[in-house]
Amino acid sequence: MIKPKKLHFGTAGIPISCEGDTIDGIDTVKKIGLDAMELEFVRSINISKEKTSIVKQAKEKNDVLLTCHAPYYINLNSADATKQKASIQRILNSARIAHLCGCYSVCFHAGYYMKEDKTKTNEKIKKSIEEIVSVLKKEKIDMWIRPEISGKPSAFGSLEEIIELSSLEQVQPCIDFAHLHARTNGRNNTKEEFMNILGTIEKNLGKHALENMHIHMSGIEYTPKGERNHLILEKSDINYKELLKSLKEFNVKGVVISESPNIEKDALLMKKVYEEI
Repeated sequence: MIKPKKLHFGTAGIPISCEGDTIDGIDTVKKIGLDAMELEFVRSINISKEKTSIVKQAKEKNDVLLTCHAPYYINLNSADATKQKASIQRILNSARIAHLCGCYSVCFHAGYYMKEDKTKTNEKIKKSIEEIVSVLKKEKIDMWIRPEISGKPSAFGSLEEIIELSSLEQVQPCIDFAHLHARTNGRNNTKEEFMNILGTIEKNLGKHALENMHIHMSGIEYTPKGERNHLILEKSDINYKELLKSLKEFNVKGVVISESPNIEKDALLMKKVYEEI
């Protein structure tokens, strides 16, 4: 497993200012002063096996921490067995390519309740993730598998659900603070709440979890039904400065990925504010 020595800041995908491919994106991230980038497989796994060695070389040359976001088309709670198996394969295939690229972790949205009892949903998703981890261990792929907090209460992925799944071997949470803020209709946005979230993670998963965090951050527009769309930090009500203070107080290590519409600008803003604290 890659063990971060600090908190890295980066972009969800190739920076907007870069007109090239993934390799150019990694080079650009370094040039503009960031040190992380997330490979976006959200619509398809867009890096071939043959290209992974070049991606890894670019990552190592620039000393950039890479993460990966698996496809959106995942529902580990699907009533359709074919769709559930396809979801498992999408996560596995993402992890395989991400591992060859030298990624730190792969995150994904685990699924939907589908009008089922939350406990049953959790058990079904848990079994699927156990299956995924079992396959990865057999293939000697030792990277973090990370279910992510979802932005809508109708979708599986509350803080408590993600923490529970993260008790599994080789599983850690992807904490999307914007999604959590939207999911709870504007809560989880004060210094006290941020400190409580980090404290809850430490209490349930140990200090190790705070030293290996995968965080998503952006501004967000929401309704009582949850997330509508991502916003630029300064054009939203998200209290990112207090969040960054909380991360520093807990000495969090890992990565903060900007998912704002202006991905690199907000990543650089967060890095600057964090370093000035």
